[in-house]
Amino acid sequence: MLDYLELEADLTPEERMIRDEARRFVEEEVEPDIGDHFEAGTFPEELVPKMGELGFYAPTIDGYGLPGVGERAYGVLMQELEAGDSGIRSMASVQGALVMYPIHAYGSEEQKERWLPALGRGEAVGCFGLTEPEHGSNPAGMETRAERDADGYVLNGSKTWITNSPISDVAVVWARDVSAEESPVRGFLVETDRDGVTTNPIHDKLSMRASVTGEIGLNDVRVPEENVLPNVEGMKGPLSCLTQARFGISWGIVGAARDAFEAAREYAKDREQFGGPIARFQIQQQNLAEMATKITNGQLMAYRLAELKECGELRPQHVSMAKRHNVEMAREVTRTAREMLGGNGITTDYSPMRHLANVETVYTYEGTHDIHTLVLGEDLTGIAAFE
Repeated sequence: MLDYLELEADLTPEERMIRDEARRFVEEEVEPDIGDHFEAGTFPEELVPKMGELGFYAPTIDGYGLPGVGERAYGVLMQELEAGDSGIRSMASVQGALVMYPIHAYGSEEQKERWLPALGRGEAVGCFGLTEPEHGSNPAGMETRAERDADGYVLNGSKTWITNSPISDVAVVWARDVSAEESPVRGFLVETDRDGVTTNPIHDKLSMRASVTGEIGLNDVRVPEENVLPNVEGMKGPLSCLTQARFGISWGIVGAARDAFEAAREYAKDREQFGGPIARFQIQQQNLAEMATKITNGQLMAYRLAELKECGELRPQHVSMAKRHNVEMAREVTRTAREMLGGNGITTDYSPMRHLANVETVYTYEGTHDIHTLVLGEDLTGIAAFE
């Protein structure tokens, strides 16, 4: 696998073990059938407990049956999973960074004991309810409401583009507490089998087809007080979760680009035209050199993020730069790899076209490319351009 500057030489034995286990999982459990799932628009649900058995969900959390590994180990894991498919990494990323992380960071001890072990083993599935039909890039404009009553809260509203929602047992729903002064945003753990909850799937996607995506409908849904995340209030809650998820994306998308590169490199060496392999032509070697350089830059940025995160110096703006850069890099690499495969490249027999389609979603979700551009612009100038 492409590691041109030998960054993996610095991995610890534990990190190497995690990389190798994830790579084996992808080769044996994901790659044989992922093209069929992508074509059919289905998610391989049988992989959910298998990933739990391997400790792929929120592995940086210590305790509650979770392994407590380092940030670089987590990044390497995300990279290997997304080399299989962005839908596989998204499932693990949502489960860990967007569901288990807020429960661990902001939940009560009872909430942690109830949910973290089950989610970590893949016996339960979670989703993250922030994006709404009318509020994507501006989540602070959310309209979902929570109103206190004698028994707890009543929730009303809708969320959309929610990974895992149709197969979820619990949703971390962010809503405005209209019973409190200034209607602060609060987090609620909503079991999806409660009366008034619907989790309809979104069909006809042309990207992330091997990922399960849906909506969350909340119609007079009653939740008890003990389902409220007690230790956070305001937009800090959901935004901190997004920073965790974007860190994983910044690593993961490098895996998709690397897999597309490897497919193109092998194809160029095997495909013969005009009396020899097309890898001998200068234009193909230029393509490979450019792709390898771009991927290596993405790897360097991801590794640096992990270093900053380990020492407590990582800022959300750092993650915005990496997410923005690495996803755009993957967009360019997967497109070039597809071109090198010619007509064969549009089939599910090869991965670049599937990765290319998936990157269009990754380019948009967890903060669009343009929004991350403005985040960096504000950080560099001190002037916000959002309004």
